[in-house]
Amino acid sequence: MTLRGREDARSLRPRTLVLKAGLLWTGTEEIEGGWLFARDGFVEQVGSGQAPHADDVIDEPNCVAMPGLVNAHDHMYQWATRGYAPDGTLFEWLRALYPVWARIDADTVRVASRAAMAKLLLSGCTLSTDHHYVFPHGKPGIFEALVESARELGIRFHPCRGSMSLGESKGGLPPDSVVEEHDAILADTEAMIMRYDDHETGSMCRVVVAPCSPFSVTPELMRDSAALARKHGSRLHTHVAETLDEETFCIEKFGMRPHELMEDLGWTGDDVWYAHGIHLNDAEVSRVAELETGIAHCPSSNMRLGAGTCRVADLVRAGARVGLGVDGSASNEDANLAMEAHQALLLARVHAESPQALDARAAWRLATRGGAQCLGREDCGSLQAGKCADVACFRIDDLAHAGIKDPLAGLALAPPSRAQTVVVNGRVVVRGARLLTADEGEITREIAAVARRIG
Repeated sequence: MTLRGREDARSLRPRTLVLKAGLLWTGTEEIEGGWLFARDGFVEQVGSGQAPHADDVIDEPNCVAMPGLVNAHDHMYQWATRGYAPDGTLFEWLRALYPVWARIDADTVRVASRAAMAKLLLSGCTLSTDHHYVFPHGKPGIFEALVESARELGIRFHPCRGSMSLGESKGGLPPDSVVEEHDAILADTEAMIMRYDDHETGSMCRVVVAPCSPFSVTPELMRDSAALARKHGSRLHTHVAETLDEETFCIEKFGMRPHELMEDLGWTGDDVWYAHGIHLNDAEVSRVAELETGIAHCPSSNMRLGAGTCRVADLVRAGARVGLGVDGSASNEDANLAMEAHQALLLARVHAESPQALDARAAWRLATRGGAQCLGREDCGSLQAGKCADVACFRIDDLAHAGIKDPLAGLALAPPSRAQTVVVNGRVVVRGARLLTADEGEITREIAAVARRIG
């Protein structure tokens, strides 16, 4: 991010902030009647009893306050194409949508990303990535629209400069109309890194290098993208082991399983995280953990597409970094990280046939610290001194939660549709379950019009 961008972000938050809650969950401890004191966007203290004086005070006695939720995988442009191929497999769904996505432009992406970000903020998400890999020919300004939308709405953002280079004519899945040339992809990716990437502690924007998938990019692009990312200290992201169709494709085309292919291409390590990671065998689960590669688990999308069940409990037990993602809303139709914590909790228990497979606090850790680890954010994911002042507050006095014995478990078992208060970078962006940084009604009208236009 430019110096001006950092100055703008700082000017939009109070110098000091105190947030009080009925229960403060820091990610490691639970404090009844707890408070958090933040200065210049960073947590300085947490405690109970008398809180320090601050420029701004938020008092939520009927809420649980927790670290802001982290969205580790998304495709925000898809907010404009929800409801397509509702009964298709991943490959069937993609083939139905590629022609529609070929019509997107910067305005489509601006409107769709504002809708996606608004919904994320309202659900308590404070840090999100976005894997954007569709750049139709002659449609400039798409990546820029994503970054500007995040800056406007006030969400901490890790945009992924995705890509597709392996069209149908070369044996890939996507039509040639939505793929790009190898050198052009690398040049534009580097330009976006130089323009927007900020690796400072507390940064609001970090650019990720993210070729789409084994069935839509060449091995050469994967290798060159990894080299480019590591040259600039950027992270790497792609889809891996999402479906059995993908597994068959990799074995037939490359003679390797998806994770084996990633190892061969140099796409493992603590600077890499994969979306999905469903079809991993026992050795691959252990290998992912050993190499410190992250997994973004997207339970609602996986169920919607019938893709399979990620071995979350096994991955966590092995010591892997696991976060949660809403995935694109064309394969989810929603963007609620609290719902993903709920789905992850239940789906892990179904997969293991045991209620001990994953508990509520472990699910919330996936939605907070786990996602932050995937994105390489040591400064996010918990509420401790020195960490970013990113907080989500959820009511526990409403009809869905009043009287529940264990508030944290209750919020996971009965996921809230909206957060009551959300703070990003020390700035209040949601208050009274209402978005403060944009007009929700306007966003709703715009996304409806864009969806009709490109559909």
